[in-house]
Amino acid sequence: MGDKPTPSRKNILAALLAIAVLAICLFSGLSAIGLVGPDEPRYAWIARNMAHSGNWITPFLYGLPWFEKPILYYWSAGFFFRFLHSPEWAARLPSSFAALVSALAMAWLALRRYGAATAWAVLLIFPTSVGVIAFARAASPDMLFTASLAIALLCAAIVVEKRGYFATENPPIVSNDKLALVFLGVSLGLATLAKGPAAVILAGGSVLLWALATRNWKAAFRMLHPLAILFFCIVALPWYILCAYFNPDFFHTFIVLHNFERYLTPVFQHRQPFWFFALIILLGLLPWTALLVGAAFDGRRIFRSGTWRTSSGFFIACWAIFPFLFFSFSQSKLPGYILPVFPSLALLMARSFVCAIEPAPGKTQWIGVATGTMWALLGVAGAIGFHLLPPYEPPYQHGINQLALAALLIGLVTGLAVEFASLARKPWLMLVISALASAMLVGVATVRVLPHIDALVSPRPLARDIHKILSANETVYAVGDINRDCDYGLRFYLDENAIPQFHRGETPSYVLVGSDGDMLLNDVGLIRRKIVAKFLPYCWVESLPKPTIPAYK
Repeated sequence: MGDKPTPSRKNILAALLAIAVLAICLFSGLSAIGLVGPDEPRYAWIARNMAHSGNWITPFLYGLPWFEKPILYYWSAGFFFRFLHSPEWAARLPSSFAALVSALAMAWLALRRYGAATAWAVLLIFPTSVGVIAFARAASPDMLFTASLAIALLCAAIVVEKRGYFATENPPIVSNDKLALVFLGVSLGLATLAKGPAAVILAGGSVLLWALATRNWKAAFRMLHPLAILFFCIVALPWYILCAYFNPDFFHTFIVLHNFERYLTPVFQHRQPFWFFALIILLGLLPWTALLVGAAFDGRRIFRSGTWRTSSGFFIACWAIFPFLFFSFSQSKLPGYILPVFPSLALLMARSFVCAIEPAPGKTQWIGVATGTMWALLGVAGAIGFHLLPPYEPPYQHGINQLALAALLIGLVTGLAVEFASLARKPWLMLVISALASAMLVGVATVRVLPHIDALVSPRPLARDIHKILSANETVYAVGDINRDCDYGLRFYLDENAIPQFHRGETPSYVLVGSDGDMLLNDVGLIRRKIVAKFLPYCWVESLPKPTIPAYK
């Protein structure tokens, strides 16, 4: 009996495990790779400029007002830019903290409604999902938006719970929901500052869907309490009013173009099929996708039994169903749009898993076997993915082979361990092995993988090389069609509004060459050139011969 862990010791171990998983998956190695894609460097550029200029009202991108997104991300990242030396940490920490808030909000809701076991499961499932890990490390407003809506879900569920609309063995003793209504207004205000009026549409539509199905209109209208509206206005409206006052074109650019036209038309060329977000959800929830299937079967069972009308699970599910339907009908689809459904889905998956442990061990077994199979498939996919990377130096092919082999072995070994634990009817061991494997992969990736592929996916190494070769009075000129990932990334790391274009008659020492730049340089007689830095396969820097470039005749 002395060897048996006490409940308090189990709780301490569970807390340490959850802290380790959250810390590694959400916060470790945020600077292991430079800013990538066209969006990260642009959002970071705006935030850094805001911190340096002191103008916290109007976002500026390359010297011009930029109203694609509201202000919350720029405020939060700008705050970190004032105190942190690493631009990657400053740009990505808002998303990391937002992911932590999302996890804690869902764990708190799980603890209130379902108990400690479900709360611990949420803390292991949510932060180790592929989609959450990716967006928790992205310099973008998507995770801030998700966290704000997760808090709104928590507050709305508390309001419904305290009004007695959820089935429970212990009816609520305290019916005062004023504090929950205050925080509901605050969280929706923050969500509106994160991505705009879509926050009200998603939250309101989710509650409306629940009310339509259950006919609990009184609880739905409770969300429109003056306290909720007042604090929403206090949080959200001041910036919108000030920004519109200082920028007369703000309303048309942000509300009309970047909200209504983005949703109703393919003006931004992000068209995808209707089922696009279903695929993103299935991939983003890896390695836990099998748990989603289990939650879906539980939902069908509850629906057939007729208990769904008083089920808190159905209320939570509505916060995933409505956003999924809403964005599926959009004419513009990007993976980050569907991120707000992940907290509610993680909670439902955790609840389904815990409920199946005792009464349905067979169900947990097939879920575990399916999860182990997904780990094996992830290992295969990782190995294939590494081989698809272009080797920018001949010796690097050996490194690619090593990474591919490591990914394959980790996937297969983890998959086998998860399956053995499941077949041995140790579901919690299966959950812990899978969560720890995800955390270990993130840790290994930040130390061994991302630094090696930095030059392939981020222009940060290219910018460092440019800083080394340029003297104080020199400038690198762009020639040809520069890939926009390279262009925006270099503008951020070189702290420039634009990279000047190369023209005949100029005599720069170095040029940034794009896809068709070689032909343009050959046309003006610059044959003897040397590559001195590169961001393959996108662009590279070449030194130009002296004397000068021929002028026009």
